[in-house]
Amino acid sequence: MGILRHLLILHLLWAALVFCQYEDYDFEDEYGGEPDHQGPYYFNPDAQVEARFPFPVECAKECFCPPAFPLSMYCDHRKLKTIPNIPSHVQQLYLQNNNIEAVPAGPFTNVTFIREINLSYNNIKFHMIDHGVFAKLSHLVQLHLQHNELEEFPFPLPSSLERLLLGFNNISRLPANALEGLPNMTTLDLCNNLLDDSVFKEKPFSNMKNLMQLNLCNNKLQTMPPDLPPSLRHLSLENNSISHIPENYFHRLPHIIALRMSHNNLQDIPHNTFNLPNLLELNLGHNKLKQVFYIPRSLQHLYIEDNEIENINVTVMCPTLDPLNIKQLTYIRVDQNKLTSPISTYAFFCFPLIRTIYYGEQNVTVSRPSQLRTPVFRRFLTPEEFQEAEDNHETLNQETEEDHEAEDSYFHPYYQ
Repeated sequence: MGILRHLLILHLLWAALVFCQYEDYDFEDEYGGEPDHQGPYYFNPDAQVEARFPFPVECAKECFCPPAFPLSMYCDHRKLKTIPNIPSHVQQLYLQNNNIEAVPAGPFTNVTFIREINLSYNNIKFHMIDHGVFAKLSHLVQLHLQHNELEEFPFPLPSSLERLLLGFNNISRLPANALEGLPNMTTLDLCNNLLDDSVFKEKPFSNMKNLMQLNLCNNKLQTMPPDLPPSLRHLSLENNSISHIPENYFHRLPHIIALRMSHNNLQDIPHNTFNLPNLLELNLGHNKLKQVFYIPRSLQHLYIEDNEIENINVTVMCPTLDPLNIKQLTYIRVDQNKLTSPISTYAFFCFPLIRTIYYGEQNVTVSRPSQLRTPVFRRFLTPEEFQEAEDNHETLNQETEEDHEAEDSYFHPYYQ
């Protein structure tokens, strides 16, 4: 009986072991199935995750649909004159750099879940876009139409749209209802068009409550755009003809992080114009400024090159010292002004974090530019900062014009 009892116990232990192995075994590993808890697939262009459909996906014969990205259809750089039919499963459609002149409704008939369309670098005109073709795409998030021949704003658009890129067209007006019904819009690029101050009469941007980046560079503006939404973080107004910033203009825009107004006609800046709590980059290069202005605590990069400044009054920039709230300025570019001496050493008490002042050449006389004895000032680096510079392959003892052009890009006005 004792032997039988031991055999029974061994049998039960063996059965328990087999049962546990059965419970822990993942049949998905052997049969390649997807776990039930996996969420829906969302396209991430930066991720290199291979996601294959269990069956061949449909693709237009003119295009390429990579197996690793079955929700994308690549039709770019193929000299296409028309838009091919789009399979219903496609979420990203790339048609840039072709010879497309029209956007008819036909190819989009069965499209249900498309999220991004890139039609940049084509020959599309406004009247060749079928009315409502984009508005019917209820999941569309990004629409690229830069570098075309649009004369008008391409509305109506779907309420789902978040990013609209219309740079390098011929748009000269914004109808009153063009930007209505776009509550999710965060980025609007209208650079390099033909917009003038008349487009602001009907306050086209005032209801865009989530707009974070507005690009209006390279247009025909003479005044600051009124009634911009308080949500703005980035504002680009370079290459216009703006000569004045109204006092208290930015009180309604407290969240501005980067402001670009180079290549305008600014001559005078009210003292506290840029007293903004979140401002990190301010670019006022290539204007007609004669005086400096107050620098907010948060500002890190200041560009005031190619103006008419003869003396930099540090007391105006920094009227008081507060050891508990030191100013964050690290970089100033002041070349192509009319400076005859370096900035006062008092600046290093006001801006203790400053690392670089770029003097470059100064336009002291019209006939002959001069250069200060110290074209570039670099603060002594601590061992930690030096190691960080080494890690980033920075050149500490040389500085060229190209270096500063590279630094002049805190945010790019165009998304690629």
